[in-house]
Amino acid sequence: MRTTSPNRWLMLAVGMVGQAAGTVFVNAAPFLIPYLHLQEGVPLAQAGALASAPLLGTTLSLVLWGVVVDRVGERATLTLGLGIVSLAAVGAAFTTSYVALAVAFFLGGLGVASTNSASGRLVVGWFPPRRRGTAMGIRQTALPLGVGIAALLVPTLIERTDLRTTMLVVAAGCIGATLACALLVVDPPRAGRTEAAGLGQLDNPYRAVHDPSRRLLRIHVASALLVVPQFTVWVYMLIWLVDAKDWSTAAAGALVAATQLLGAAGRIGAGWWSDRVGSRMRPMRTIAVAAAVTMLALALLEGTALGITLMVVATVVTVADNGLAFTAVAETGGPYWSGKALGVQNTGQYLVSAGVPPLVGVVIAQQGYSAAFAAAAVLPLLAVPLIPVARRAAAASS
Repeated sequence: MRTTSPNRWLMLAVGMVGQAAGTVFVNAAPFLIPYLHLQEGVPLAQAGALASAPLLGTTLSLVLWGVVVDRVGERATLTLGLGIVSLAAVGAAFTTSYVALAVAFFLGGLGVASTNSASGRLVVGWFPPRRRGTAMGIRQTALPLGVGIAALLVPTLIERTDLRTTMLVVAAGCIGATLACALLVVDPPRAGRTEAAGLGQLDNPYRAVHDPSRRLLRIHVASALLVVPQFTVWVYMLIWLVDAKDWSTAAAGALVAATQLLGAAGRIGAGWWSDRVGSRMRPMRTIAVAAAVTMLALALLEGTALGITLMVVATVVTVADNGLAFTAVAETGGPYWSGKALGVQNTGQYLVSAGVPPLVGVVIAQQGYSAAFAAAAVLPLLAVPLIPVARRAAAASS
């Protein structure tokens, strides 16, 4: 039996490696679109649909993986999930049809969902409350890091080699992450089920008797509302710079990439802030107000010289709340419910984010960018009163 605690920063690093590897796999799909369309002759709509395959798999399995991690722990969940991703990536390398490729990405998406809850629970389990916000902010940077790696790796490899080589390289990264999780991850300590039952840790935190303020549900809904301005900016910043500001595609792409790094820094800063004030929700409410103000200012001034600066600010502000909500959900859910709660949290965000691009696109087409940005500013305002700022002693001391 292990008698000493592992290095908590190592646990964070391994969890990040697992999440980044899964993110590279998921984002390999959209970066294959030019190759499939221009070189393989796959219709653009069909090639574009490939990008939805792993996201669909992830969305459908988030809650299920939450149940798994609550039952068997973080190490087994990460190893199993990333093992599925590795097999799917190898399968994608040897596919001979578009349908088989889409199936491989869908199955890989099922496995990627395991990293969301499990890596988040590693942070909450091994870091004390006074450091969790910062640690979770660092953990959240695995997402933009994975997108950046995929953006640099996949288009270059597919141009210089072929689909098989490209996906085998992606698979190698996933296999390495799987082995790292299997060999290095140590599950955070938690009470046995009998003791946990006596402590109330097995009780459903969604029931009103245990959560009269409906704290978890309010965080879920508020987070889903805050996804709207985030995805509005992420999806339409590139085309706005090219279409409305006459930037070249290369210059616009470079700025978009730079804002990913700024957004990552913003998540870490928000987490550090929450540790300093001893609350996840008070900073989250302030960020929601800032997001509404920034998006409204962008709507009013997007045609002026300040527009680009406001757009960059919006990309930072609108993502800063993600780690705060994730940490609060894990703390509130407790050691036997946080996996399921994190699964619900992510599922709501994924479902809302899927609807943002087409709906905002309609508004832009009919009313212009200013109207779309103004509409996105309304959602953070609706989120503000939902964010439960009353501090929970249980969460603070868990």
